[in-house]
Amino acid sequence: MDIRLDEGFLFGMGAFETIAVEKGKPILLEKHLERLEQAADFFKLGSCSERGLSRERVLSYLAGQGSKFTDHGVLKIVCSAENLFFQMRTNTYSEEDYAKGFVADISKVRRNETSPLVYHKTLNYGDCILEKRAAAAAGINEKVFVNTKGQISEGTVSNIFFVRKNMIYTPQLSCGLLPGILREYVMSKFSVVETIIYPDELMYYEECFVTNSLMGVMPVKQLGNICFPHRTRAEEVRTIYESEKMSL
Repeated sequence: MDIRLDEGFLFGMGAFETIAVEKGKPILLEKHLERLEQAADFFKLGSCSERGLSRERVLSYLAGQGSKFTDHGVLKIVCSAENLFFQMRTNTYSEEDYAKGFVADISKVRRNETSPLVYHKTLNYGDCILEKRAAAAAGINEKVFVNTKGQISEGTVSNIFFVRKNMIYTPQLSCGLLPGILREYVMSKFSVVETIIYPDELMYYEECFVTNSLMGVMPVKQLGNICFPHRTRAEEVRTIYESEKMSL
């Protein structure tokens, strides 16, 4: 692979997408390509489509990959001013993860809601990687960021939802979070209230779940010292997504 050391790799001025691939199909591909195009416009990288990135190119690439990656895998597309390339890996999320549910904690690192970078999936991903590693080292699954105002924003690799009296709530975009593809899907299928949530309010919610394109919908059984004993709504959301994802 010929990588040019442009501002994307020297200063993080670039973007990427990670797309779930199931049985050879890239899930929600058009949504991912659309978001990458928006990020490319934000960074002034030039149009991805004009540089040859298309659904047909992605499908052609996947056709040349082995079933080890395409049966339950991950396609990563990386874009910077002088680079546009694909990578494949296996998807490590399993049914055992869903059965157990995630354990998470509040990160000590603050999400900067005033930075435009947090609203795009950019190569400036250091906070997320370091806190995801810290979560693993602590024997948990995820860390959740709060912003400079102390409001819950998002996980290191996920968007977060809470349930109270059967109503689904999620942090407002202004809290400093990536508008996730699965977040958008959930909000299109269910009545979701975007609001401001503080950590000391978590005791008032009965359920919690996180989403991203690779895990889909993941129940959270504990966040910090708050346990969520129920997952009825999370299971409903996950069941509908799993039944529809191959057509998305």
